[in-house]
Amino acid sequence: KEIKLNIDVLTLTATPIPRTLHFSLMGARDLSVIATPPPNRQPVSTEVQVFKEEIIRDAISYELQRGGQVFFVHNRVNDIDSIANIILRLVPDAKIGVAHGQMDGDKLEKVMMKFIDGELNVLISTNIIESGLDIPNANTIIINQAHMFGMSDLHQMRGRVGRSNKKAFCYLLTPPLSGLSTDARKRLQTLEEFSDLGDGFKVAMRDLDIRGAGNLLGSEQSGFINDLGYEIYHKILDDAVSELKETEFKSLFVEELNAKKFKIEDCQIETDQQILIPDTYISNISERLSVYNTIDTLKTQEELEVFEKTIIDRFGKLPSEVEELFKIVNVRWMAENLGFEKIVLKNNILKAYFVSSKHTEYYQTDKFGKILDYIKLNPKVCSLKQVKEKLFLTVENVLSIEKIKAVFTKITSHIDEK
Repeated sequence: KEIKLNIDVLTLTATPIPRTLHFSLMGARDLSVIATPPPNRQPVSTEVQVFKEEIIRDAISYELQRGGQVFFVHNRVNDIDSIANIILRLVPDAKIGVAHGQMDGDKLEKVMMKFIDGELNVLISTNIIESGLDIPNANTIIINQAHMFGMSDLHQMRGRVGRSNKKAFCYLLTPPLSGLSTDARKRLQTLEEFSDLGDGFKVAMRDLDIRGAGNLLGSEQSGFINDLGYEIYHKILDDAVSELKETEFKSLFVEELNAKKFKIEDCQIETDQQILIPDTYISNISERLSVYNTIDTLKTQEELEVFEKTIIDRFGKLPSEVEELFKIVNVRWMAENLGFEKIVLKNNILKAYFVSSKHTEYYQTDKFGKILDYIKLNPKVCSLKQVKEKLFLTVENVLSIEKIKAVFTKITSHIDEK
């Protein structure tokens, strides 16, 4: 990049770090997901277990009986030999090798070559095995103290097995889950939940959710932006990327810009009606905020219906206030499509504000022309007013969100008429 500007860079990764993934999600990088596994591959069966000698013995014995090999990951060099003695006691017929980064290079290479050649059938090592190894005959991996690893580390180590058409197993050994931190439990549950082929992207998304997006500039790969707060930071980035797409890199995003040329990205809604999630319905504050945030990110009617069923399944029948909340999401989508950037419903009077005057191209479209035509045809229903360069549509006797939806539906139908 120092030698030449505007070079293309391709990054290949099984689990992108949160910052890299966030770059892609916000549009600073293109993202392509390869979810097609090689032929005859099977998903790795993943289990989180409390450390017990019986589990270790049974897992190793089963793999050796079917002629396979086993990785046992223990990431502490000072007592790795004692782990080797425990395994030899549990499975006396195992041929055990020990490998870690502090070994002499030649000795480490000999151990690894013996394991690859099948002279050893159990390799006890630190996490140095997490990348670059392709041993099709090794189809069981046991990771000790799994709660001490990051999610990408665990996913990479799990990827060392299941590289043939044999069923593979991954055992994540931990102390009792009740004593682990919340983030550690989330990491382990994620690995256990997402064990299908092609689930690496889902693992990375959950990692982003747990650790945060990290700094755009600087060395921090994870964590929230303390000074601004995550939401404001994210909005600033999105605005900056959108501005660059519309100006400096306009020629590269012609199709995308045309698709959203007159689409309002966010319509604000103000109302004096009860549209909220009551604390009697969802008592936990963070859970309520999470539901609000999810509703705000929904994009299609299908997603809205699925999420509504999920909420009913989790918390029970929807109160009237929450039903109104789901209705207003539809209203907001319709408003954005019509070109309204703000809706105010107070004292049963609806005011729908058009986009600001800087969007001159909107006011030259057929859509705006047909809205004016609808207002002229229905003077008793609605009127057009302007206050301090703010142009807005006014409708009286609007008693509910349903009535707003009915008004917008009629306007949309008029626009769609030939």
